[in-house]
This record gives sequence, C-alpha cells and structure tokens, in this order.
Amino acid sequence: MIHMGFSGLVAFFLVRVFKVVSPVKMTFEIYATSVVPISAFFASSLWFGNTAYLHISVAFIQMLKALMPVATFVVAVMCGTDKARCDVFLNMVLVSVGVVISSYGEIHFNVIGTLYQVTGIFAEALRLVLTQVLLQKKGLTLNPITSLYYIAPCSFVFLFVPWYLLEKPGMEVSQIQFNFWIFFSNALCALALNFSIFLVIGRTGAVTIRVAGVLKDWILIALSTVIFPESTITGLNIIGYAIALCGVVMYNYLKVKDVRASQSSTESIPDRNSKDWKFEKKSSDIFVPNDIDNGGGSGGNGSASDIIVDEEAPLIQSSRLSHIGRTQLTNLVSGK
Repeated sequence: MIHMGFSGLVAFFLVRVFKVVSPVKMTFEIYATSVVPISAFFASSLWFGNTAYLHISVAFIQMLKALMPVATFVVAVMCGTDKARCDVFLNMVLVSVGVVISSYGEIHFNVIGTLYQVTGIFAEALRLVLTQVLLQKKGLTLNPITSLYYIAPCSFVFLFVPWYLLEKPGMEVSQIQFNFWIFFSNALCALALNFSIFLVIGRTGAVTIRVAGVLKDWILIALSTVIFPESTITGLNIIGYAIALCGVVMYNYLKVKDVRASQSSTESIPDRNSKDWKFEKKSSDIFVPNDIDNGGGSGGNGSASDIIVDEEAPLIQSSRLSHIGRTQLTNLVSGK
C-alpha cells in the first residue's frame, strides 16, 4: 500500500507538476471499465502474494512462482486471447508436475500460505490478460510514468481496504517503531524496480526479462537459505524446481520462436512500406511519443514485435502504428 501510494505521488508530480510526459486521453468510461479492474487484480496479486510470506518460506514462494506461465496460459485460453497448443500444454504439465514435487519435498509446507501464493499468481495472470484485452481493444497505450499515474492510486485504494478491515484492528500502535528512512528507502526501491522493468523491456525486449527472471529466482532461493534459517531446501525441492524450470525454459523458447516468426512476417512487407516504416521510426518520437514503448521516454524505439505482453511487465503495452496511420504520418511529414 505504501509502495503504490508513493509511486502514484511521484508519477503525479512527473505528469502534472514537472510535465515530463503528457497524460493520455482517459475518459471516465475507459477508467471505470479498464483501469479499475486491472488495478483491482494488481492489488489482489500484491496482497495475496505478500500475505503468503507470513506462512511459507521465501525459497518455497519462488518455487511456486514457476506456476506463473501456467496460470497465464490457462487464463488466456479461457478468455480467448491465446489458442490451446499441444506443445505449450505439455510444457505447462511439466511445470505443474515439478511444482507438485517441490511442494511435496517442502519441510515447512503450509496449506494456507500455498493457497495465498497460488491465488496471487492467478490474480496476476488475470490482470495481465485484462491489460491485453481491455487496453488494447480501446487503443490505449501507457508509458512507464503514465502507467503508474493511472494505476498506482487506484491500486492504493484497493490495498487500503483490506489493510483497514483486516490488518489495522490487530495492530498495536504503541509497539510499532516507525522508521521513516527505512520505509522511504524501501518505497524508492519499489519505484526503481517498476521503472527498471519498463526500461529493460523497452531497450532489450521481453525475452531478456524472462531470462533475467529465471536468474533472479535462483539468486533469491540461494540468498534466502543463507539469510533465513527456516528456508531449508531439501533434495526433493531441488529436483522438483529443476523439472519446473525445464518447462519454463522450454516455454520461453517457444515464445522466442513466436517473436521471430512475427518479425519474419513483418520483414516480408514490400520495400516501399519498409522505407516508410524506417522513416517513421525516426519521426515517431516527435509526433507520437505516447504510442512508442521507449523505456520511459529516453529515446529508445522499443522491441521489434507488434504487441508483446510479458508476465514480468505488468503495466506496459508495446504498440506500433497501423499501416494506414504510418502512411498518413509519412504524408504529413513530407508535405503531401
């Protein structure tokens, strides 16, 4: 809740006071039907995921997060944004089997904590699919700052409700030693995390984030066993997570193939359209900065694919102009 409030406040100053970026055209209908549901599921994923830390170890939580591709695939198929493919389905089965084995080998297994974490994972998957369905259908694209500007305050409200109803009654204010610098530095880290995710995707692409995510999980599991004595890892834990990791790596490989296939189809456009597209990439930073995912407006041109929604990129949408829009923009610049 503090993270969302701080991020929303910083984004407000950047948009309204310092005018680093301009706000998008946001009507009440779009806000109510798109931003509010996305913020609700985002807040749910944060609340359920953080509550799980009270019941299960950090290492086991990272192992359960291997289920994220499974949840996203299942929700996407149910919502009609993805097709049920046999190869992807087999990967999902492999990941699920690995997580089950890892859970069976967990010494401090807790049903409540596991349910909290799995619920948070599926809430995150629902938010990702809603972002793709609702925002893209309405033609709304958000850069990193405007994403936090619209979504963070709404998520703060959704996180305030369970805190006020469930957590605040059990808090004894006299026993709380509030250290401003600890909370402030922690909020700065959360803000830096959000921006760094957007910058990495804007400069490199979704594949890099996927590989970095696997490395991050291994580092977190190793550090948690050193820092927290209760995070004991068994041999069955390692075997199960290794199986799940194989499924995740295969899933990422399939995604890389899909991206390359979309790139090859884009490269088959006639030479004239390719020239218009190259010219447009240079001029689009001036005319339509909010429609290009350039990592926070620092001058990049984003990834090569048309639209990539990544599990590790919760708030951002990468978009490109349509061929008609590109032609109109080229004619406008050339004075035709």
